[in-house]
Amino acid sequence: MNTGFKVVMLAGVVLAACAPTPKRTTLVVGESSCAPISFDVYFVENQARLTDAATTAIDAAANQISSCSVRSVKVVGLADNVGAPEANLTLSQRRARAAAMALVSRGLPAPAFDVTAAGDAGAVTAEGLDEPLRRRASVVIDAHPR
Repeated sequence: MNTGFKVVMLAGVVLAACAPTPKRTTLVVGESSCAPISFDVYFVENQARLTDAATTAIDAAANQISSCSVRSVKVVGLADNVGAPEANLTLSQRRARAAAMALVSRGLPAPAFDVTAAGDAGAVTAEGLDEPLRRRASVVIDAHPR
């Protein structure tokens, strides 16, 4: 390699190292996990006790938004159309409360909750068919970065 070329190259490296560092005007961050999420918590027929799968879903949601600002949490309990409408409404209320209490116990702010129950309303389609997968509580969490 030519000695003159080495000197020019070395001088370029030295000058580049002495150049002022440009000021950063924006902060570059990765994608945030703080975004609204929704999920369903399923129950065994005629029960409002959380299953292992339901607990796993609640744990996953709570972990995902643990560093977020939670603006609201909507929990709606549902039931199928087996049994009396009054009993289904009570069951869906218990399901909604079970899901909400599990979320509160994992650190979500209790004042942010809107807990309602639909009973068996909507459990039968307009065609008279049973709506599948009604033994659940639907959860919507409005989470945003802090």
